[in-house]
Formats: sequence, C-alpha cells, structure tokens
Amino acid sequence: MEELLTPPKNFAMVESGIYRSEFVESSNYSFLDSLNLRSILCLCKESHSEATEEFISSRGIRLFQLNIDCRKGSLVGDDEEAIAEALKILTDSTNHPVLIQYQSGKVSIASQFSWSMAAILDEYQRFSAKARVSDLRFISKLDGSSISCKCTC
Repeated sequence: MEELLTPPKNFAMVESGIYRSEFVESSNYSFLDSLNLRSILCLCKESHSEATEEFISSRGIRLFQLNIDCRKGSLVGDDEEAIAEALKILTDSTNHPVLIQYQSGKVSIASQFSWSMAAILDEYQRFSAKARVSDLRFISKLDGSSISCKCTC
C-alpha cells in the first residue's frame, strides 16, 4: 500500500527549489522527504517540536532560524535585518531546495526574484492571516538590489 503524502498547511512553491509552509507536523515528514530538502529557513522565534528537530537533523537538513517576532503584528522595524538575511539565504542556490517556514500563516514571503510587485503583494494578501497596511508598505519598499544573488538560474 502506498504511503499518503501530506503537505504542511499553506504549502506552496514560491520559485523552483523554494517552498513555503507553516510549521510541519509528523504527518508531513514523508512529504518533506519527497522534496529532498537541503535547508529549512524558519522565520519565527518559536522552536520546532523535538520530533521535528530530530527529523531535520536525521536528514542532514540545514536549519536557519531567524528570530522574526511573528506575533507583534508587523514586519517593520528590527525585522528589516532579519528579512535581508532571509533573502541572502534564499538567493544562495547551495541552500536549495529550501523550505521557508513560519508559524500559523502569520508571515508572508515577499520574493525578490522574478516576481512582479503585484504578484508579491497578491501572495501576501492571499496567504496572510491578517493583511496589514504597514506590511504592504514595507514589502513595497524592499530593495533586493543590495543582495548578491548566488543563484544558478
């Protein structure tokens, strides 16, 4: 009997080799195995469960933990440096395939790749638990030009 592959909540492909989802649960492990992940980029202060940390470690997946406060209601302020660091991680193809994780859908991933600003803002509004004007302004002002891309695309 074939094993059922269950993706994490709010799973989607952002770009080739870049995925995003909420935190994973044990029911998602087989699905994650199918992605052959090299890295997981966690955008929240909250830690994974012990079981998930063991799963990540046992697969040799590199875990990047950026401490963006998902509960404070905005991406502005101190989070700018963390978001810049996230973009550096994402543009380094040696980290691909990579899964971007956040807790409970509270943070949207603004891609500075080949997406138009309209597509980025649409992604945020569709998958954000509560779209905020301050976040939309912050995303619109992101400048990816200072980030050197190490992609092979």
